[in-house]
Amino acid sequence: MSAKIRKTAVWVEETHMEMGKTIDPNTRKAVAVAVIENPFTGQYVEDLEPLMEIGAELGALLGDKCVAALGIKPEQAESYGKAAMVGENGELEHAAAILHPQLGAPLRKAVEKGAALVPSSKKMGGPGQDLDVPLGHKDAAYVRSHFDGIEVRMNDAPRRNEILVAVAVTDSGRPLPRVGGLTHQDAEGKDGLR
Repeated sequence: MSAKIRKTAVWVEETHMEMGKTIDPNTRKAVAVAVIENPFTGQYVEDLEPLMEIGAELGALLGDKCVAALGIKPEQAESYGKAAMVGENGELEHAAAILHPQLGAPLRKAVEKGAALVPSSKKMGGPGQDLDVPLGHKDAAYVRSHFDGIEVRMNDAPRRNEILVAVAVTDSGRPLPRVGGLTHQDAEGKDGLR
């Protein structure tokens, strides 16, 4: 792996009850994070291909970690998302280079299919700052019950010369969804929308 990883972490959030109602089965979200060295800190670099290649590596690594943490088969994943926070000596384009050109294909392989775009966010920040990872249905963007997100925070990352990269995967939508629209069961996943 070309990424210089300082640490990784994985969390699983399970919702058992909402508004006094039992959630059965529980809704579950996993998020996996890697804190990596930013090879381009403090300098303008035209060719960001090395960060794009790191994105591909992290899409596979973090996607697999999420699926394993949920204890599901890849095809049982229902939604996904990605986010990156670059430390103050970097630039937002570094986060974009990791997230967009190459991270998606290995993540889709980790969750089997993934016809829809992977929702994403990027920001600049420092240690202990929150990073929101948006979530959307992996095969059909119009499935409203899966418009969601999960927040991550690491007390010591990202440092000035680091990038915190997060991937999230769920095995369900929000608890108690009731805003209508296309359902997970009715989604075809052919065009990434429906």
